[in-house]
Amino acid sequence: MRCFTFLWLLLATTAKAQTIQGSVRNEQGEPLVNATITAYRDSAVWKYTLSDNKGTFQLAQPAAGKLRLYVSYKGYQDWDSILTMPVAIAIQVNMQRMAQSLSAVTVNSNKPLIEVQPDKTVFNVSGSIVGSGGSALEVLQKSPGVLVDKDDNITMNAKSGVRIYIDGRPSPLSVQEIAAQLRTMPAADIDAIEIITNPSARYEAAGNAGIINIRLKKNKNYGTNGSINTGWNLGLFPKYNSGVSLNHRNKKINLFSNYSYNKGRYQSTLNLFRYQNDSLFDQRSQTNSRSKSHNIKAGADFFINKQQTLGVLVNTNLSDNSGRTRSLTPIAAQDDKLVVQTLEAITQSERRRTNISANINYRFADTAGSALTADADYGYYDMEASAFTPNYYRNNAGAILYQTTFGNRTPVRIRFYSLQASWEQNWKGGKLNVGWRSTWASTNNTFHFFDYINNAPVLSEERSNRFNYNENINAAYLQYSKQKGAWSYQAGLRLEHTASLGELIASQSNKDQRVQRNYINLFPTSGITYQLNKNHQLGLSLGRRIDRPSYQDLNPFENRIDELTYQKGNPFLRPQFTNNIELKHTYKYKLSSSIGFSDVQDFFAAITDTIEGRRNFITTRNLASQKIWSLNTGMPFAIAKWWNLYFNAGVNHSRYRAQFEPGKEVRINATVANIYQQHSFTFSKKWSGELSCFYMSPYVWAGNYECRSMWSLDAGVQTKLLRDKATLKLSISDIFRRMPWEGTSRLGQLRIDASGGWESRQLRLNFAYRFGNKEVKAARQRKTGLDDLNNRVQ
Repeated sequence: MRCFTFLWLLLATTAKAQTIQGSVRNEQGEPLVNATITAYRDSAVWKYTLSDNKGTFQLAQPAAGKLRLYVSYKGYQDWDSILTMPVAIAIQVNMQRMAQSLSAVTVNSNKPLIEVQPDKTVFNVSGSIVGSGGSALEVLQKSPGVLVDKDDNITMNAKSGVRIYIDGRPSPLSVQEIAAQLRTMPAADIDAIEIITNPSARYEAAGNAGIINIRLKKNKNYGTNGSINTGWNLGLFPKYNSGVSLNHRNKKINLFSNYSYNKGRYQSTLNLFRYQNDSLFDQRSQTNSRSKSHNIKAGADFFINKQQTLGVLVNTNLSDNSGRTRSLTPIAAQDDKLVVQTLEAITQSERRRTNISANINYRFADTAGSALTADADYGYYDMEASAFTPNYYRNNAGAILYQTTFGNRTPVRIRFYSLQASWEQNWKGGKLNVGWRSTWASTNNTFHFFDYINNAPVLSEERSNRFNYNENINAAYLQYSKQKGAWSYQAGLRLEHTASLGELIASQSNKDQRVQRNYINLFPTSGITYQLNKNHQLGLSLGRRIDRPSYQDLNPFENRIDELTYQKGNPFLRPQFTNNIELKHTYKYKLSSSIGFSDVQDFFAAITDTIEGRRNFITTRNLASQKIWSLNTGMPFAIAKWWNLYFNAGVNHSRYRAQFEPGKEVRINATVANIYQQHSFTFSKKWSGELSCFYMSPYVWAGNYECRSMWSLDAGVQTKLLRDKATLKLSISDIFRRMPWEGTSRLGQLRIDASGGWESRQLRLNFAYRFGNKEVKAARQRKTGLDDLNNRVQ
């Protein structure tokens, strides 16, 4: 940690610099996001950047001489100007819309499927063929460097602790609960996925591996328009999705809404072969489930004047899931391998979720580069879950020796509140950002356990309880960035104070537990970039991050999966902290290569441990440490006019160390390679195709499972219909079905050989149609304060 602090202070004291600053706006004075700004010096590219979500930009300027500044934006006339150094004032770029009507001119967009930008990698899902027709979670699995495991844990470049943002807003649900939500969201709703490996101090400190921002589609012009889409998928069972979006905008107000519906049947398998206490347990289970969900989004932006905007936004996710899991576990003696008896467990489960969030947002921005943003948020999450599980012990002839039946009902109530504000302004030739945020979370979990006696449920007070958890986090940050000649740098510091109280209220009072925590943490971030010449750029970034336990992982409920397997929370689970350092090289703004190191303390690991006899518990514990060395490279290639390729490859070496008690330790070293390719083909003006493939060598899951390699190959074609207002896409995912997983865990005298899979191979057909005025500008994207709390609900 001292080494990271020294390097951060060293970068923070880099010499100050001169920059060209400006903003890009349309005729109404509204910011244009992602406008391309290129500075030429002596007919060669000097600097290149994109305008941010406020329309502002910064470029380094030479000490003397002249630059030609060129600005372009789709649908607008190009803008250029000759600048004489030094430039002391902010440049106001006013873009003019093209005079031709859309019926008289065709604008061809060749936006790449994968974009490598200085601070992030962008997967443009809306342009992907194989990414359409499925769910948002399936699209996330196709993103470079991202892996979603069997328990819906999301890793990025082999690191856990990913924070999920939606439209720039950190989600308050846990990663697993967000995965459940994304599974019910059609991929057609997604515009792009942004992968940010080393976020600055402006972002929440949560998320050890970094941030994944899912940008949803927005309409982009003036007037009234909308779109409809529908899709059909076939794995082992059929699945359906459909959606509609509407948008209306004038000079005073923008109204927008989106609705999508998802319905389907699913199947997954889980096999656990355990060596435990001189016995062998060969558990094989299959889950068949049904799911339907509704996603609703509605909002409005009120344009008070050219500088001020007031907005409201409401998001709703309603889902209803039911499932049946049948598990067979032959039990044998380890010496002669002869089966003594077989446990059959059949679980019927129901789960209903209601997730509603509301946001009020105010924004002020002037032409001098200053901006104020304020948010107030409220979130509401309710879940009703129940399960009924009869267990039958049978002899080798199939006769029932004896049986036990149990059930549970587990309502969950969570409320979130958040207030935040940020201010940014130009200061001493650079950009100064300050901000504050406070969040409050209150959870109420009830666990009712029932034994069934004579087919009637009887509440077990010994196993039933309530768990209440309250948490308050207050944060403030300061960040400054600047450029001077070929150098640019940024340094930031975030302070967070956390106060939490977890209380287990058992039916038997002598089993009550209470865990209270109060701590302050500092999270420094810094980065420095040097432009060696017009082709080569070097960057060094440092950062410290935190991952707090999910609310359910803190809950000490003892939840039976079957008669022999339990899940249990850990109220003493501590946050995990990560120090990151990354050296990055960029060639011609295309080839991007990086070397990184991450030191994770108190790493979260899912541990299966023996407690007594045949029983075992699955719980989350803090490993002592995880260290990761990584090397990554990626580049787009134009192989031919009709064939483009994006290639990404990475190698990382991880070391896991933990000592729980004598004879129970984790000591694993793993070197993992992964390769990702995305091929796009243009056959004609109407037809296009896509081919993507992914490979991961043997890897480590959850800190203690050593897993075999996996790979997948996806393919698809697309055609435009109805005067290019409609698209029809056909694709197939995981053609050779190589995404099912296998792994082995060893802890003390317990060994587990595990495997499983889901419907990774699916045929998808998707149709989308756009209607109405094509001149409606996009609904404003803005951040709210709840989404990082969402990452912690399960």
